[in-house]
Amino acid sequence: MTLADVIPSLRSSLPPRGLDRELWPLTTEHGRGGISVGGVPLMEIEQEYGTPAYVLDEADVRERCAAYCAAFGPAQVVYAAKALLSRGLLRWIDEAGMGLAVYSTGQWQLALAAGFPAERVVVHGDVDARGAGRVVIESAADIARLTCTRRPQRQKVMLRLLPAQLGFAKAGLPACPSQDRFGVPTDGAELAELVEEITSNPLLDLVGLDVYLGSQLAQFGGYEHAITQLVAACADLRRSHGVHIEEINLGGGFAVAHTGQETTLPVDPFAARMRRVLALACDRASVQPPRLSVTPGRAIVARAGVALYRVLAVRHEQGHQLVAVDGGLSDNPRPALYGARYTAVLVGRPSTAATVPTTVVGRHDEAGDVLVRDEPLPDDLRPGDLIAVPGCGAYHFPLASNYDLVGRPPLIAVRDGQARVLVRRETLDDVLRRDEA
Repeated sequence: MTLADVIPSLRSSLPPRGLDRELWPLTTEHGRGGISVGGVPLMEIEQEYGTPAYVLDEADVRERCAAYCAAFGPAQVVYAAKALLSRGLLRWIDEAGMGLAVYSTGQWQLALAAGFPAERVVVHGDVDARGAGRVVIESAADIARLTCTRRPQRQKVMLRLLPAQLGFAKAGLPACPSQDRFGVPTDGAELAELVEEITSNPLLDLVGLDVYLGSQLAQFGGYEHAITQLVAACADLRRSHGVHIEEINLGGGFAVAHTGQETTLPVDPFAARMRRVLALACDRASVQPPRLSVTPGRAIVARAGVALYRVLAVRHEQGHQLVAVDGGLSDNPRPALYGARYTAVLVGRPSTAATVPTTVVGRHDEAGDVLVRDEPLPDDLRPGDLIAVPGCGAYHFPLASNYDLVGRPPLIAVRDGQARVLVRRETLDDVLRRDEA
């Protein structure tokens, strides 16, 4: 018998039993005042900032940073800015001693504006990031861009490789096929030609190899296969070009549970296993072991985030409940893009009603505008109710759009009973100001 069985009114305020630690932010508490995160009741956040809104638990983010830094070493953890980025978040990443991977000029400029150390930044893509610690090269075109006359200083670079036959046996979001993305196969003439071009250029210093295997990957096997191939590439580069590779970056893609049917990749066993595989592969290849680094994004911020929505309409038919909310595709396109699944909880009022399978849809009247599908929620939901969706810290705020000319939600940080705005809500004036015709 649970507390919710003894006091039925608590049912709507408690996430399903046993899922709290896995799905909800570290500081989540459940009591008579409903659900609170960072010591701030979610109802109070809605009353102060409105809906939709993203809530981010600072303590959870810092705890995840500490866990990855403890497992790999702070200098070997490079946060992927594409998962979520703001000045406030950059301060937390900086204070943890981690690096930062940027993928656009906007991310690079925000990092500089926030005072993030440029020497700890790893640059991906077409970004004029002079002074960055490392730049990842995916093609010969990147070399030409890096060595133009506007960039006379010597630059440390890493090569993005495309390992083959990784052996992932379970669902995740594997990287798209090699023919659909840039990078260099781990063997063959293309790698040798690119390395020759890099090593013959006095402005470039090849120091590392980089890979991206996919997203939401919970198995170790694919990463193990990648390490084996990267170490073989290290041995070939040493023999053919006298190059000593100092660093191997396994990328990110580490799984985070968004529902009770999903699994979170455990960082400590993963780090220990990868180090053992690296040591064994290097011993067999007679290669000095390079540093092992990772680029987590979702794994750092996903669990820390909660999205808040107001119910707009409810429809019942044949034991099922359909709920429309004031957000949707414009603030969380992941279900439509990737088939991502989420759970939801009624916040702010007690309910003794039985639960029924409930689908939560957005405001945009699109076939893919479904936020939550067939989750058990009280069958007395009504317009005006507040719904909280956990696991929304990664790829929600960055992917948000102005579809239907809807302003993007605010990002609200909570800690020690205080809430503060990291990024304010986008107003209709903000949206319309760009239309100059």
